[in-house]
Amino acid sequence: MLDTQEYYLNDTYRMAQRQLDDVAKLMNLDAGVHERLRWPRKSIIVSVPIRLDNGTVKVFPGYRVQHDQTLGPCKGGIRFHHEVSLGEVAALAMWMTWKCSLLNLPYGGAKGGVCCFPEEMSIGEQERIARRYTTEILPFIGPEKDIPAPDMYTNEQTMAWIMDTYSNFVGHAVPGVVTGKPVVVGGTEGRVEATGRGVAFTIKRAMERLHPELETPTVAIQGFGNVGSVSAKYLHQAGYKIVAISDVRGAIHAEGGINVPDLLSYVKANGSIVGYPHAERMDASDIFELPVDVLVPAAVANVITAENAPRVKAKLVAEGANGPVTPDADAILQSKGVAIIPGILCNAGGVVVSYFEWVQDIQRLFWAEGEIVQKLDTLMAKAFDDVYALHLEKQVDLRTAAMMLGVGRVAQAKTLRGLYP
Repeated sequence: MLDTQEYYLNDTYRMAQRQLDDVAKLMNLDAGVHERLRWPRKSIIVSVPIRLDNGTVKVFPGYRVQHDQTLGPCKGGIRFHHEVSLGEVAALAMWMTWKCSLLNLPYGGAKGGVCCFPEEMSIGEQERIARRYTTEILPFIGPEKDIPAPDMYTNEQTMAWIMDTYSNFVGHAVPGVVTGKPVVVGGTEGRVEATGRGVAFTIKRAMERLHPELETPTVAIQGFGNVGSVSAKYLHQAGYKIVAISDVRGAIHAEGGINVPDLLSYVKANGSIVGYPHAERMDASDIFELPVDVLVPAAVANVITAENAPRVKAKLVAEGANGPVTPDADAILQSKGVAIIPGILCNAGGVVVSYFEWVQDIQRLFWAEGEIVQKLDTLMAKAFDDVYALHLEKQVDLRTAAMMLGVGRVAQAKTLRGLYP
């Protein structure tokens, strides 16, 4: 038998497994169920050959991992990035399982991607990668099997290409094969802003519980893509003072607060926050060490580590990204009294509205944006309140409480369904 660990184990997957192992021990989880949850149910590695604009042919590695299907079809994004690996997407798929379970969505977790440099590619090359990748994983996906969505360096246009490719293979339009599509081809109102809106919502709810004495909380946001920028927008609207923001090109700081709507207009015109005239340039790595009330890592995994965690001064860390705090850093932050809203709760808004989109596609009946936002707030509020109540009842941190709920529901369902054959 092949050693499964050789395929999956990188730092990100080890982190996901360690989080599961810790909570399984705390919950006294059945050993057999625990072992099944430690590994993905299905994985596929594909070659994605395309013809580049210069006429040469290049082959890119692609992956799709389905962690669990106990509660329903798999759900998870597709990312185009040069660091995509089997271990990374396996970890993200596992976190998606807990996220869907925690939010009571009828899904298991999945994730996929192509290892490439999309920022160096033309639109035509990106389209050819999306379509060929879809062709290679086509037997794995479908509205009742596995429903992809946008992720890093993919967007609603990418989802439209995937939907079109799948639909051409089966011979009719299948909008429910992906979520995060343009509205005109079966997408839903409110999907683009859903993740960032959910991050802002959970931050506000957490601060109301943990620090009600703060009238104007200060915020630093690492990452100003879709999640970070939308989070900043809604936190600014709620009266929070955004004092520092970073993106892939640099970071800015303004002690008196950043005018987020003005910054969004600047970024739209210039492509980056760098050069924004109403803030000072700062070292991007220093954003984690500012004396703010809320720190939002909203970019990539493993950015708060055992090395920089001792210098974090925030009262609350809200994981807009997946896995930005390593387990060692987590322990350090907890020992300092820093509360952490885990990613499986904090950034779950995207998959919640993706679920709404999938339901609408199946019914061919669509809702207004106001109704979607209200439903999103209701589900996020219930999930946060469940986590907070368990945190108080069991005297555990918020991540542990969220994991106990997410893992516990999947484990209960696995026990009830049994082991086939």
